[in-house]
Amino acid sequence: MVLTPSSAPSRAPSYAAVLRTPHAARTFAAALLGRLSYGIVPLSLLLAIKDATDSYSVAGGAMALFGAASVSLSPARAALIDRHGPRRVLPPMAGLYAALLTVIALATWRPGAPPLVLGGLAVTAGACTPPLGPVMRALWSGLVPDRDLLRRAYSLDGVAEELLYVTGPLLVGVIVRAGRPAAGVLAGAVLVFVGAVALVSSPAVSRERKAQAPAGAPAAPRLRLHGVAALRHAVLVTASVGLCLGALDLLVVAFTERLQQPAAVSWVLAALSAGSAVGGLAYGAVRWKSASRVRLPVTAAVLGAALMVAGVSPHLYVLVAVAAVAGLFVAPALTTAYLIADESVGADRRTQAGAWVNTAFNAGSSGGTAAVGLLVDRLPLALCFALAAAPALVCAAVVMRAGARGRRAAATGAPDTVSGA
Repeated sequence: MVLTPSSAPSRAPSYAAVLRTPHAARTFAAALLGRLSYGIVPLSLLLAIKDATDSYSVAGGAMALFGAASVSLSPARAALIDRHGPRRVLPPMAGLYAALLTVIALATWRPGAPPLVLGGLAVTAGACTPPLGPVMRALWSGLVPDRDLLRRAYSLDGVAEELLYVTGPLLVGVIVRAGRPAAGVLAGAVLVFVGAVALVSSPAVSRERKAQAPAGAPAAPRLRLHGVAALRHAVLVTASVGLCLGALDLLVVAFTERLQQPAAVSWVLAALSAGSAVGGLAYGAVRWKSASRVRLPVTAAVLGAALMVAGVSPHLYVLVAVAAVAGLFVAPALTTAYLIADESVGADRRTQAGAWVNTAFNAGSSGGTAAVGLLVDRLPLALCFALAAAPALVCAAVVMRAGARGRRAAATGAPDTVSGA
């Protein structure tokens, strides 16, 4: 790697060392500015379409289309960036996305917008969502090639992103009080465009592009999961973690409503987020002796076990405490998955690898919410918690077993039928 920064790997790894790396603070700030849009746009879009059509079903349908297009096409958008570079792809992609959000904001500023038009705009905007998170994580690999620093960088990135998703809805509340939900959509459009332009203007972007694509080198083929077993396992476990968390949101609502304390749902989810932030920062600070492929299924298994315990909580305060414990393993699980994605592919396909992990988490989260929505009124709540935890436990066991078989094969010199090409 030609991008060894002057902040030497010999320096004791710390979060300050990560941000002192040349161009890291500037690049990270630009990425966070753009990613704040992802905390603002979904709720603003939902409220704006609901106000314009006076229909929750139209708003929900439009958001489902927006989310499906954004998640399903994420690897394809990342492949474009890996092939042509962020500077050539991100500005037009972010510009088109921002323009579509602006059109939606104008269309929903007053009631009466046709539902079909709003649905079409929503799905088109979702298809153009710029993958600022995967791009930033790919840049981290070039900025801080030392593995200890990279783990800290990914932990810092994950915690900051989670805080953005907490801050975004709060900002939407302020915007709605001061004006209209459509103003939140407009603010999201401005943030993502400004953030994307600021990101690609960083010297880190041009240096990383030169490192991963020397002049005259052929473009790397599009990343396929079936050819990279470690990445495939990371995607599988990450999807199960997303499913757990997506289910947990709805299960917590049901739990608090049965206790006739619906307002307490915010305390439970806040405890989960706080635990995740603490766990992520602590995870990045530890020098782990075990490999990332060993740590990932362990974090997922503990998260699943905590979710099962949450289902038999006798009191609300117990649920809050268990949610905080579960949260301790959320950010570490995602950080580890991104580290595995980075380790599993070459520099010219890192954005795609990170996008696959991101897509798996988002798809799992949506699927978990949908599945539990069908079960929560038909089955005992404790059983719903257990069913929501099962995918994480099963996937962790499968990946642990595959990893053990791969290590045995490597120790004996036999062909590794688990690790793939």
